[in-house]
Amino acid sequence: MEQYKMFELKFEGSCPNGSEAVVDLEAVFTNGGESRVVKGFYKGNGTYAVRFLPEKEGVYKWKVSGCVEACGEETCVKAVDGSAHGIVRAVGTHFEYADGTPFKPFGTTIYAMMHQKEELIRQTYETLAAAPFNKVRYCVFPKHYDYNHNEPELFAFEKDEDGKWDVNRPCFAFWDHFESGILKLQEMGIQTDLILFHPYDRWGFSALSLEQCKIYLDYLLRRFSAIPSVWWSMANEYDLMLKHPMEHWYAFEQFIAENDPYHHLLGNHNCIKFYDNSRPNITHCCVQTAWMEKAAEWMRRFNKPVVYDECCYEGNLPYNWGNISAFEMVHRFWSACTVGAYCTHGEVFLSEDEVLWWAKGGVLKGESPKRIAFLRSILEELPGYLEEWENKWVADAENEEFQKVMERFGLLRESISEAELDALDRKDKDCRGHYGDKVFLQYLGRHCNALLSWKLPKGHKYRVEIIDVWNMTRETVLTQCSGNIEVQLPGREGMAVLAVEECL
Repeated sequence: MEQYKMFELKFEGSCPNGSEAVVDLEAVFTNGGESRVVKGFYKGNGTYAVRFLPEKEGVYKWKVSGCVEACGEETCVKAVDGSAHGIVRAVGTHFEYADGTPFKPFGTTIYAMMHQKEELIRQTYETLAAAPFNKVRYCVFPKHYDYNHNEPELFAFEKDEDGKWDVNRPCFAFWDHFESGILKLQEMGIQTDLILFHPYDRWGFSALSLEQCKIYLDYLLRRFSAIPSVWWSMANEYDLMLKHPMEHWYAFEQFIAENDPYHHLLGNHNCIKFYDNSRPNITHCCVQTAWMEKAAEWMRRFNKPVVYDECCYEGNLPYNWGNISAFEMVHRFWSACTVGAYCTHGEVFLSEDEVLWWAKGGVLKGESPKRIAFLRSILEELPGYLEEWENKWVADAENEEFQKVMERFGLLRESISEAELDALDRKDKDCRGHYGDKVFLQYLGRHCNALLSWKLPKGHKYRVEIIDVWNMTRETVLTQCSGNIEVQLPGREGMAVLAVEECL
């Protein structure tokens, strides 16, 4: 076995007498003084499997018990190709792989990707191979909504004699097919943000009982937990699922946390009412909103990463959520990423064949992806993660009268209501980030500055660039500078200024 790569044991046996989803099969893997218990699952055709994700080198002894009895040992070595880094986990307000490698998610959404014809799925993979996205959100269950009217060939479960879904009888062809998509994306370096439930349904999956849902989750977790590239998103727009009160979501959350032996990332996506992101099992804030100015506040409040998994889509639909411009999509990415949060792309252009990227994949038609790639290239060359740069009033910091005014401004901020503070931030919030004293970044967004004044730390020397986020240009305007600086700008929107420490 190889470190951070899924290891599988297969066994032949008779078909289960009862449930084919929840079978009596588990294994214990022990390396030194550490042991991990994992549940096995039934793959169909008399085949059982136990999957394990080794996270440390050394000799693992394993023992399988239940409907199959077996034991043995395997030596775990480093992955020979260097591509395996393990599960992505939240560390403070950012993400990193299990081996410590940084991960900065640049996501996209293709809800019904795995419910399309094979030709369209292959085309989607080809598009993703050339796109900047390293995370894809998509659903286990098919979606019924505008521009989502096709009938899938396969479903997660078989039906009983009354024509109702039998969660104890997985459709193995469906799960094999669905799993192949996760593994294909993993090969491409793309994380799967797997949406477990959603309300847009004509088949009855959104109306499963709490117990039926747990059986479905049990099989999914047994089968997919050892795949390092998956995240669990409990729902898309959980608050629209009328059959499930809040206590059901807490039960799902707890069930996933208890039955995922590796504790993958776990979040829950809202329509209107945000899920309680302070809950201990929730690893990151997954939000639907275009309120980009709140990112830094939420990171401070929850001490967790903030991911805008839906902030509207580039496109031309008659709905406001699906007709923002490419510039606006890019603007929202920069607004989030500059302060250390993360953003997710989506695209919806009207088409007679109803093949819209956000629903079915295919090809990208918009202008934002290449500019998101430009942003990603800049952020990934920085020496660390950005955090909010809170020192807003830096231009005249040594001016006594200015300081008095700013002190008064600070006192006012402390005394006004939350609504007044929110209104002020919407009007006056800067998008500023830094990485210690090594990197400073300000995104000016819709503002059209001809001049920007900064005060950089003394004792360091910086290279200062002007970045045009739309035209994708970078121009170095100052070198070996520190202290008070002034940057001349072209007086148009979509500009950013970046200062990176130079070697002394």
